[in-house]
Amino acid sequence: MLDRISLIFIIIGALNWGSVGIFGFDFVAWLFGGQGATVSRIIYALVGLAGIWCVSLLFRSRHSVLDDEI
Repeated sequence: MLDRISLIFIIIGALNWGSVGIFGFDFVAWLFGGQGATVSRIIYALVGLAGIWCVSLLFRSRHSVLDDEI
């Protein structure tokens, strides 16, 4: 379950970075009141923690990842 939640945050972060890179628009900052807003910083921190968690997916065997989903 934690893997799926982390992947959702990674997707949110990737879409946000894509919008920053392509359009120069930070969706999270716009939605929550700027980059310095508390909620924005929490979202950024959660995306970062999810990224750190997903690094563990690189080092797991394929069978252990599939067993977690069953």
